[in-house]
Amino acid sequence: MVIATLLGAFFFAAAGLVGALLGVTFADRLQALPDGPPQQRVPIPLLVLGCAIIGAFITARTFLPAQLVVLAIVCLALVAIWIVDARRGIVPDVFTLGPLAIILLVAILQHEWLYLLSAAIPFVPFALAAVLSKGHGMGWGDVKLVALAGAVLGVKWSIIACIVACLAAVVVCYARGWRRGPIAFAPYLTAAIGAAIPMAVLH
Repeated sequence: MVIATLLGAFFFAAAGLVGALLGVTFADRLQALPDGPPQQRVPIPLLVLGCAIIGAFITARTFLPAQLVVLAIVCLALVAIWIVDARRGIVPDVFTLGPLAIILLVAILQHEWLYLLSAAIPFVPFALAAVLSKGHGMGWGDVKLVALAGAVLGVKWSIIACIVACLAAVVVCYARGWRRGPIAFAPYLTAAIGAAIPMAVLH
């Protein structure tokens, strides 16, 4: 059990580190949007540590290799998304649609149609917000991210994660004196999704 936990922590930390490297690489190659949010500092060591904690927690309680690989890919993507959005105000499709496609493909092959519904339920209200705000109040990258959250976490935990992310964003923005203007919302979403993964997987 202890060895499996340590291996899980190491595996997920490695996934987080790869995600950080990919995120930095993508951010360096992208131009920040002229009307995008201000650039933020990225706590890369904490992100990698968070991945290690997730890996240790879920590996200590379950050991399904295919599931662990998929969740490690999701953690990799979450780290990359955090970094790129914090630095450039952009959520690259490769880090949302890539893992989402893997999860939904596996679900379709196994006839697990609930995953499709789980991805659609949080997607719809966020997509509506993006349409009504014309992409300014809610970006389409965030919309795709919540669809990934739904597929990974299920309906219950994805909704909880989205609510927590929204509340955290409001609190932090007011605490920092940001009253208007765009913010990088993906870091809040990715943090909430990552925190919810162990609870969603084990319940």
